[in-house]
Amino acid sequence: MTDDGKMMNHFIYKQFSSADVERLFDLYDISDSIISSVVNIEAAVVNTLHRRSQHFVLFDHNTPVPIVNRYDTPQTLGQDRLAAAVGAKSLCPDENLLIIDAGSAITYDFVSDKGEYMGGNIAPGLKMRFTMLQRMTKKLPLVEVEENELIPLFGKNTRDAIAAGVIRGIAYEVKGYMRTLSEKVPHFQTFLTGGNAPYILNNVRTSRTEKRDIRVEKNLVLIGLNTILIFNKTAAKPQKE
Repeated sequence: MTDDGKMMNHFIYKQFSSADVERLFDLYDISDSIISSVVNIEAAVVNTLHRRSQHFVLFDHNTPVPIVNRYDTPQTLGQDRLAAAVGAKSLCPDENLLIIDAGSAITYDFVSDKGEYMGGNIAPGLKMRFTMLQRMTKKLPLVEVEENELIPLFGKNTRDAIAAGVIRGIAYEVKGYMRTLSEKVPHFQTFLTGGNAPYILNNVRTSRTEKRDIRVEKNLVLIGLNTILIFNKTAAKPQKE
């Protein structure tokens, strides 16, 4: 990202090595870096990033962030969830926030207008629901859906019945969180992110009678990581006397 938070480019790697780090630094004018992962990171990758960067952050539960983390067990909180919370807060600093990340699992997280991460919930993701229906029954097939597919209210065949049950189940789940939260918090902004967001977006849109809508931000985690990097870089600068 640039200094003003604009995305320059993004890549997807099946495996990320120190050679990939070297290549990125050779291709782009990179001065600072941050790395976060839900799996183990190779020491060579960390060492290369540290060596090539003017300022480097290895993001974990000990890393300072620009919001207050109220999670009881911060060491078990997914770094992607916390980064998404920071990213949403950087985009809407004065709002209460409901953050929905539709990935392998679907997470629902809440950040107060005071900048406090108050916790969240974890539910099975889209493909997980399809897979478990097929694996735990004898006759139901494994169903796949298109990103922009509009799902019927009721399926007229087994394939559509499964698709509607899963997609609409998630849609009603999302709307249920929004409806319940609106009874407790008068004003909030909902963010939707994650790789499976397009699959459910058209079926999750709030009705015309509701004042709030869903803001889609596919790079929310990356925005959050960039915000955390800048926050730590600023904190590390020596203060002028």
